[in-house]
Amino acid sequence: MKRVENGCGARSRRVAVAAALATTTALTANAGTFEGVVRDTEGDALPGVMVRLTDDVSGISESVFTDPTGAFEITTRLEGELHLRLRTPYYRDVAVTLDAPSTDLDLAMTPMADAEEVSDSLPAAYHFGSLPFETGEDALFNRHQFQRDCLTCHQMGNPLTRFPRTPEGWVETIRRMHAMLGNFDAELRDRRSVLLSEGFDGKPLPVRPEFPIDESLYRTRIIEYRMERGIVPHDAIVNPHDGLIYTVDQGADHMAVTDPATGQTEYVSQSGGGMAYRAFGSVAGEIAVFNGRNGPHSLALGPDRKYYVTNTSTNSIGVFNPATRKWEPSHRIGGRAIYPHTIRFDADGIAWYTLAGSEQVGNLDPATGETQLVNLPRVRPGGISRGTTPYGIDIEPDTGMVWYSRLFGDKIGRIDPETLEVTEYDSPVRGPRRMRFDADGILWVTGYSDGTLARIDPDGFASTVYSMPGFAPGFRPAPYALGVHPDTGDIWINENMTDRIYRFIPAEERFVVYPVPLTGTYTRDVDFTADGKACMSNNPVPAAALEGGVLQLICIDVAKIEVSAL
Repeated sequence: MKRVENGCGARSRRVAVAAALATTTALTANAGTFEGVVRDTEGDALPGVMVRLTDDVSGISESVFTDPTGAFEITTRLEGELHLRLRTPYYRDVAVTLDAPSTDLDLAMTPMADAEEVSDSLPAAYHFGSLPFETGEDALFNRHQFQRDCLTCHQMGNPLTRFPRTPEGWVETIRRMHAMLGNFDAELRDRRSVLLSEGFDGKPLPVRPEFPIDESLYRTRIIEYRMERGIVPHDAIVNPHDGLIYTVDQGADHMAVTDPATGQTEYVSQSGGGMAYRAFGSVAGEIAVFNGRNGPHSLALGPDRKYYVTNTSTNSIGVFNPATRKWEPSHRIGGRAIYPHTIRFDADGIAWYTLAGSEQVGNLDPATGETQLVNLPRVRPGGISRGTTPYGIDIEPDTGMVWYSRLFGDKIGRIDPETLEVTEYDSPVRGPRRMRFDADGILWVTGYSDGTLARIDPDGFASTVYSMPGFAPGFRPAPYALGVHPDTGDIWINENMTDRIYRFIPAEERFVVYPVPLTGTYTRDVDFTADGKACMSNNPVPAAALEGGVLQLICIDVAKIEVSAL
């Protein structure tokens, strides 16, 4: 039986599915198939429509996309009462409740009616990108400086942040945002408040971005796992030994352990938190965060099969043992270390991490507990920040050199692990954020300020910069982190303002874009399951900024095309 909750009514008609969509979730004996076709109100097929099936009991959602004929098919292990939703740009959502598999779903979508409805449906990037930014490369509030300053933890331009208010109504928000960068200049605060008040005026946007449909979308499946106890579930990585997804939560102070087979998550609390401070290069810029908590942020799996975690609020490296599901004693960093950020292991089993608040890179030998701190060269930060924020880090596979980025310094650096000698380069992209090496020793870096991806050859630091598609002239995406797919070598980039995830194919030098199911999506680091899914946490701050208000994990699977031998 079908029950239409909103949108258009459903008409019964059996359809032939042109191509079977990928089914990668483990299936049980009671797996069911849902298939149908999606058309517009004129009867024309709608390709690329997201078809999302949600089970409220398990908290799992699965999405596929309609093919060029408008057909879709989902074979799923989800059962009981399920909610099916259709979504595509410039059309109203359709929602249907189903209590049994169906192969005759014939659904129609109605175009949005007016400019206000269309404007409200646009992702945050287009509302933010329409602000009256200052012009000039040195302007403090030009677009790329504004993007780096204000989009670090959440979208700006979503419904939670773009409602009209006076400049005075913005002052407290801007004071808090500027304090995170160690800046307490009242004149700058007031200037930004006026700019935001003028830009977010409630008037409909005229921009109409055009979102492409790549053929791989027809073979794509997106799986979501709810994290009801999440506050800031930050970095998530897949354990290669047990297949579970481990996510540290910076706000809830726990490790979340998710079983993709069931969607169930176990939460293991960390202990030993306390008052700590976050500062970005200035004593005057210190503010208390996560009072009474450790603030776990990033994690890496050590050679002892334990997770090593950057505790941002206690300036320590936490240790979590997956075998026992227990936290072990943390390693205190000491010195003037502030805000350990991203962590990676080298081939010798040494953990390296950036220190975002103290202009340093540190390392830890888990076997001895010994730590070292490397002071980075003095660099003038960009924009209004009082520090450069050492951010991403990774290890060059052939040489063992340690590479890092400075988000507000527009620098990329290299540390010799033997001598601790530091060499820095001007970044080829503005706002270099996170980075990863591929199997060939090429370094890939996201350019957060200007929506770019850099390919860097460490031998000579030769670089190529790729501009990511923004879908409308003058609008730029905000790429946060990236991961290199272990099988294909493709670069998966989580972008935080367009409600989309990007995939860059190096051999073809082109981007493929995948819509994600929820508006307000803000994802973090990228990791991969054994069968090739790209997974990441979805955690805008606060959770209310995400559609539905419950944070989650997302895994994207693109089925391989099997080519028969001639």
